[in-house]
Amino acid sequence: MSKSLGNVMSPQKVVNNLGADILRLWIASTDYTGEMTVSDEILKGASDGYRKIRNTMRFMLANMHDFSPADNLVKNEDMLLLDQWIVGLSAILQIQITADIRGHYGTYQFHTAVKVIIDFCTNTLGSFYLDIIKDRQYTCKENSLARRSAQTALYHLTHAMVRWIAPILSFTAEEIWQSMPNKPKKSIFLEEYYDMREFIRNTSPNRSDFDFQNPSSCTPGEVISFNLIDKIREIGQPIRKLLEKLRRNKEIGSSLDVEVDIYCSDNINAMLSELGDELRFVFITSYARIHPISKKTDDCIEAAAGVFVKVSKSEHQKCVRCWHHREDIGNNSEHPELCGRCVENVDGDGETRKFA
Repeated sequence: MSKSLGNVMSPQKVVNNLGADILRLWIASTDYTGEMTVSDEILKGASDGYRKIRNTMRFMLANMHDFSPADNLVKNEDMLLLDQWIVGLSAILQIQITADIRGHYGTYQFHTAVKVIIDFCTNTLGSFYLDIIKDRQYTCKENSLARRSAQTALYHLTHAMVRWIAPILSFTAEEIWQSMPNKPKKSIFLEEYYDMREFIRNTSPNRSDFDFQNPSSCTPGEVISFNLIDKIREIGQPIRKLLEKLRRNKEIGSSLDVEVDIYCSDNINAMLSELGDELRFVFITSYARIHPISKKTDDCIEAAAGVFVKVSKSEHQKCVRCWHHREDIGNNSEHPELCGRCVENVDGDGETRKFA
């Protein structure tokens, strides 16, 4: 930009059109050690990043509408494994972002902090974790461990993330803070960063002497060695691509119209088998079956080393409550349109979840 050439973009104009937080986000997301450029297209990118953060926070707040920390908070060790993983991962990211000496904020690497936060919202939360917990939130019994565990994770995530964004998205952070349940202080700017030490130590018992001021010592794979979740995410990527292709061809309406068969090596088979029927909730399909790799067919595609997958449209009836296609729909005469687990969630003690 050059003032003499008349191509300067007025900050006030940006604020008037897009809001102060988007201007702040553009500045924070730009590496100030190089040339800082701005244009309508660049500001659009900042707006997109802002929208991802805001929508993520809005979803989490909306799904805590009936959650009281005093009554419903689940102890970390009692939470479902997937919930422990996401909270533990966020604890690692908090150290990387906020550590006084070597964190992104402490070393003035604001653009790196912004990248980490947006990536976490987009890929880890939006494209994985939040999609998976929707089933628990909407179909499990209101006060079940499975549902309250997910809400507990959302509570911890929201408390952590609103503090991460406060130095940059100040107005948005304060707006979020005023909407949060059981907030201890009147303003986010009277708070310190959320204390997440127990989540690292509980998910990594061998790291009780963890250095919380040294983010270089805390890669997620090292501290939280949940290889099962890493493998699930790796397998899930090609499955999602196959489902998207079926959607484009209008062969299916949603991923729940599909059943997935996984053919894998013995060690991966043993790993995935730990989930039992809950594997389908992770892939958000009506069925997820595991087979020995020796039984794979020619129409399978390779999803990962030692893993092949095949997706097919389900031929079973659709449950009107959870939308899963299941063969046990109609087995209960009082609820002829519900699957077995929905009958249990409506009239029984509720289903039991351990992982997802």
